[in-house]
Amino acid sequence: MLSDPPVRALPADDSLPADTALRYFRRGRPVLWQGDFHGARQLLHALGRRTGSVPLLKMLLIPLDADYTVPLRRAPDVRAACTEAFGPPTGPKAIALRDLLGVIGAHEWRVKGIDVPVLNAKIHPHYGVFAPIRQEYLDLAAQAPVPSTRFTAFDIGTGTGVLAAILARRGAGKIVATDVNPRACVCARENLDRLGYYAEVLECDLFPPGQADLVVCNPPWVPGRAHSALEQAIFDTDLLDRFLAQLPGHLTPAGEGWLILSDLAVHLGLRPRGELERKITAAGLRVQDRLDTRPTHKRARQDETTSLWRLQIARSRPAQ
Repeated sequence: MLSDPPVRALPADDSLPADTALRYFRRGRPVLWQGDFHGARQLLHALGRRTGSVPLLKMLLIPLDADYTVPLRRAPDVRAACTEAFGPPTGPKAIALRDLLGVIGAHEWRVKGIDVPVLNAKIHPHYGVFAPIRQEYLDLAAQAPVPSTRFTAFDIGTGTGVLAAILARRGAGKIVATDVNPRACVCARENLDRLGYYAEVLECDLFPPGQADLVVCNPPWVPGRAHSALEQAIFDTDLLDRFLAQLPGHLTPAGEGWLILSDLAVHLGLRPRGELERKITAAGLRVQDRLDTRPTHKRARQDETTSLWRLQIARSRPAQ
């Protein structure tokens, strides 16, 4: 994401028309902005109306001085945000404006936190960790019946740790939270500590060793290729399949798996209707119950449904 200023980058300022910039980008020539910072944001907005190509939009570059200062008129102070995202500065760099705006937004969320009503508290996401802006899935996790008192639980793909916190609030005696993203593990530990809950947080792919009474997973919901750590929480390559295939081996005999998933991919034509049920059966699982809710976020599709699938090991598992 950060790079040395490209030698082939064209210097440009507020006089550059959006159509001209787009022609440069299509020829493989990035632009290194030297004008007003807000002018660069307006140009990016204009380019976004002309193309949906993320690689092209990322060719509008912003310079960063050796201490992460942006040497442009009316530029915000991004030093703390960039340090959180990239670590200590290592010299003058360039960054796509689109990426820099994401870094700024992530820093603001980390400082201010996101209100989570079911916890009566705030969650503070880190850069590169999926933020719980849409919270209908949290409401489902707060309402579904838990197996027993002092149950053991695994939170697979914990992210900010918000689901682990809900499980702790609901009486889990032991919680192991996992994530393949090291940033997420740090983020989850900080949030759980801040809230006064404890979970063992492990950096690993999917399951920790052993079995649990309750295994919770809110996997990526859109099939596709992830291009960043953050997109790993949005685009699913094979995580859902691997989770279902491995789940029976990590449940106690009467244990339960909570698969929390939106049907957005079905509405987009990216998953066939009924495919999930077939995958569940093929994994040797059965659906004990399903809780559904409609989205409340203004940007969500109104025909979208988020479901919490309560899964148990089938009495008669299919032959492998």
